[in-house]
Amino acid sequence: MSRKDARNAKRSVHMNTNFDIVFFTLFRTDNPYSSISLSMAKELAKTRRVFYVNHPYSLKDLVTGLLRGDKMLLARLPRLLAGKPRYEELKTIPKNFVAVQPPLTLPINWLPKGRIYDFFQQLNNGIILRAIRKTLRDHSVHNFLYINCYDPFFAGFLPKEMGARMSIYHCIDDISQNPYTAKHGLDLENEAIRNADVTLVTSRNLKKLKQPFSDRVVTFFNAADVAVFQKVISEKYPRPAELEGRTGKVIGFIGNLDELRIDYVLLKKIALAHPDKTLLLVGPLNSREPGEIGLDKLPNVVFTGSRRLEELPPLLQHMDVTLIPFLCNTLTESIYPLKINEYLAAGKPVVATSFSDDIRSFADSIYLAENHEAFLHLIDKAIFENNAELANRRTEIASENTWEARIRQLREIVERHAQTSLIHPITH
Repeated sequence: MSRKDARNAKRSVHMNTNFDIVFFTLFRTDNPYSSISLSMAKELAKTRRVFYVNHPYSLKDLVTGLLRGDKMLLARLPRLLAGKPRYEELKTIPKNFVAVQPPLTLPINWLPKGRIYDFFQQLNNGIILRAIRKTLRDHSVHNFLYINCYDPFFAGFLPKEMGARMSIYHCIDDISQNPYTAKHGLDLENEAIRNADVTLVTSRNLKKLKQPFSDRVVTFFNAADVAVFQKVISEKYPRPAELEGRTGKVIGFIGNLDELRIDYVLLKKIALAHPDKTLLLVGPLNSREPGEIGLDKLPNVVFTGSRRLEELPPLLQHMDVTLIPFLCNTLTESIYPLKINEYLAAGKPVVATSFSDDIRSFADSIYLAENHEAFLHLIDKAIFENNAELANRRTEIASENTWEARIRQLREIVERHAQTSLIHPITH
């Protein structure tokens, strides 16, 4: 390239700002709990078109979903059987946002590593790439940025000929620590990172893990839909049905009750040590351990099941203290929890285990416990010390960690990369 061409190309970086986003993600729009990718995509959709490509159903998912009576799957069924992507507009999301449900894929994670898996993985990948190409054609998408959020199994990166101005891989967890995703996901993720123009990682430890595969790894912390959670302060909600007939303080957790992160032994100790309080657990239950240890049988423990993001403020408003009761293990060492800024935006005191450098970065604003006994003590301390001044300080901290602020950071990352690789940036 001549110097003149380089100058012209660099000039076009600042002139061409009409950018669409193709956002491929592990987390579907009907996910039972709030997700990083959906929150980020909704914020992007305020200023540009976003095509949010859901994780595909496999043939196995189809059968199990139909047996379960999955209503969303039934609505998507005709297009799935026709082998065509389905476009969905969601009422609660900006008009610029289009959800794309790709066709069915083959269930292949059970296969061992090797040529057979590689063959079928390429077959599945082709299904997704064709769906993305059709989406680009059907919506006249010519100038776009591609983001893959934690789903390297499909379209971890796009072939250059598809014309993405920039390809970003978004790493939000240590994929090696989940037995299901680790089997093939780690190799596919590292390949995606090597081929991405930029890789975003949500924690300090993830950056250490992924830097060997690329010199373009950038820390991009999680944020919160702060406006939603500040309704806890600005609105007055009636006492939720889940708490009717219950008196005393409420100890609360909001999030996915999975089998890899949550310390259920600690939760049982909390319930037993605070019989005068209610332990309110909000979110989908994806672990057998609560039943195995009898947590679900304790009279002061309430499991609400899944709740949509918009349904959380009334529940959170009636919590006197909030929890992040994570195990301290290799998985959680790489976690910057989404819920920390949600709790703080609501002005609530937070008690957490000291599981990662990222949670320890909030040490001045929350209560960090090094062991179970300390955790039990800090719950009482957090409730006793809570006041309006501390609540205001928490909301101020959360206001620095909004998705709006993160999208500004994303714009800066893209612009920085554009200066060195002549890729057009996104701007508001």
